[in-house]
Amino acid sequence: MGTQAKTVLGVDKLEAVADRGYYSGEEIKACGDAGIEVTLPKPNTTGVEAKGKFGKHDFAYLAERDVYRCPAGELLVYWLTTVDGERTIRRYTTKACGSCQLKARCTTAKNRVISRWEHEHVMEAAQKRLDADPQAMRRRRETVEHPFGTLKMRMGATHFLMKRLPKVATEMALHVLAYNLTRVMNIMGVGALIAAMRA
Repeated sequence: MGTQAKTVLGVDKLEAVADRGYYSGEEIKACGDAGIEVTLPKPNTTGVEAKGKFGKHDFAYLAERDVYRCPAGELLVYWLTTVDGERTIRRYTTKACGSCQLKARCTTAKNRVISRWEHEHVMEAAQKRLDADPQAMRRRRETVEHPFGTLKMRMGATHFLMKRLPKVATEMALHVLAYNLTRVMNIMGVGALIAAMRA
C-alpha cells in the first residue's frame, strides 16, 4: 500500500503512520527498502510485563559492542544463530543469572536469552521515530479515523448493499466521493466548489 501511495504521489521518500495491527518486521523492512519511513507502535504479544517480569524492551542493545545490557547491568553476549522460517535470529545470553537478585523478575530458566532478528534495527528505528514524536498516533486517529467513522455513519453502520467485488468497489467509491465533496464544501465553501467545477 505504501509503495502504491508513493507512486501515486510521485515522491522519492514517504512517511507513513500506522497502528499496531499492521506491525510486521518484514513489512517495516520492505517499507524502509522502498524509501518509506514507518512510524507505528509495537504490540505487546508476550504478556510478561503484565506478570511483573522484564520484557525485551528492558534490555538495551549496544550496537557498537553487539551485546545487550540487562536491567541488572550485566551484558548478554552473542551465543548462537538460528533460522526460524525465513528469519535469521541471533541469540544472546549471560551466565550471571544464577547469582542475580533480579532473576525472579526476569526468567525461570537457568539463563535469560534474548533473540534478535538480523534486521531488527529497522524496527528499532520505527520505535525511535515514535519516541521522538509521541503525538503521531493521536494525529493519525484524528485525521484517518474520522473519514471511516463518517462513512460508516452515512452507510447506516451496516453492510454494503451490493454483492461481488466490482459492485462493492463502485459503492465504496461513491461513498468516498460523497465524503470528499462534503469535506471540500466545508473547507472551501459551496460557492468556491461550484466555481471550480464550472471552470
